[in-house]
Amino acid sequence: MAKSLYETLEINEKATPDEIKKAYRKLARKYHPDVNKDPQAEDKFKEINAAYEVLSNPEKKQQYDQHGDSMFGGQNFHDFARGQGSNVDLDEILRQMFGGGGGFGRSGFSQGGFGGFSEPDLDTNAQITIPFDVAVLGGKQFINLNNDSFDVKIPEGIEDGQKIRAKGKGKSYQGQKGDLILKINITPNPEYERNADTLIKSFDLPLKTALFGGKIEVKTIHKDITLKVPQNTKQNQRFRVKELGVLNRKAGVRGDLYLKANIVLPKLEDLDEDLVKILEEKLPSN
Repeated sequence: MAKSLYETLEINEKATPDEIKKAYRKLARKYHPDVNKDPQAEDKFKEINAAYEVLSNPEKKQQYDQHGDSMFGGQNFHDFARGQGSNVDLDEILRQMFGGGGGFGRSGFSQGGFGGFSEPDLDTNAQITIPFDVAVLGGKQFINLNNDSFDVKIPEGIEDGQKIRAKGKGKSYQGQKGDLILKINITPNPEYERNADTLIKSFDLPLKTALFGGKIEVKTIHKDITLKVPQNTKQNQRFRVKELGVLNRKAGVRGDLYLKANIVLPKLEDLDEDLVKILEEKLPSN
């Protein structure tokens, strides 16, 4: 007795439920329309789903094992399905033969979730590298991916390794569009050290201002500021500037910026000779 559904899944009639499921998953992946671009792949995929719908159901399998391809008028399932016309509804065929609902619907995708094909995964994953200042300030990043060019909005304060989603930029299938999921890599910045929502930046401080105090202009990633420096400022001494760090996206507030003093010593040859002599005589040695 011919039993073409077993042939469709490339198994024998003594196959166990696990073997049936394994065979189905292997073939479904092979002929899935998102993977196999052969024009006949979609029909083959539907037949594989139909075969699995029958053979994975104990009651339907028992009926099919008893009657075989006689249920299809003596034809194998492939020829029978083709004879129904180009708009064949395999779900309706199984409903008529076995009663009740089919199992994979008009789209040809199994609703039971076998092998992950209940809803085709149309999302695409990729990585992009963005500049440090774009990560801190937010902005747009131009992307050229799979012959498609577009801008992606980068939220202010995004962290290295986080992901963002570009709606409708994934794969397409039967009128549906998935999303593009982008993992963010951030280019290091030699001027800044970032620790979560805190920024640390070194700034050059003339020796005179470090000794006697004064004001100095400092360019930060957000804006230019005037920093007041006290007398006797030490090397690497830090000055806290509130809310000029990185936006904490959960809390909705910016962290702080710490400015670290780098005292710049003048060259002796640039100083007045008399001043050099006085410094050499008067400066403490410890």
